[in-house]
Amino acid sequence: MTPEAKSQAIAAAVILIVVGLVIYFLPTIVLGIAQFSPVLGVIVGTLLLLGFFAIFWLRARYQRRK
Repeated sequence: MTPEAKSQAIAAAVILIVVGLVIYFLPTIVLGIAQFSPVLGVIVGTLLLLGFFAIFWLRARYQRRK
């Protein structure tokens, strides 16, 4: 395994772990926010889920430039 491939694998693993934790706690976060405003809870939940895809999309764009 080349150093570049190893670095990419570690970065992907870290991203997946962080996103996994956010998704695991997502219901608690959304319900907590929804106590103040249900609309805000939906918005925050949507942004957190879309953030997962945005991270990999941005990372892919960065890798294509290199």
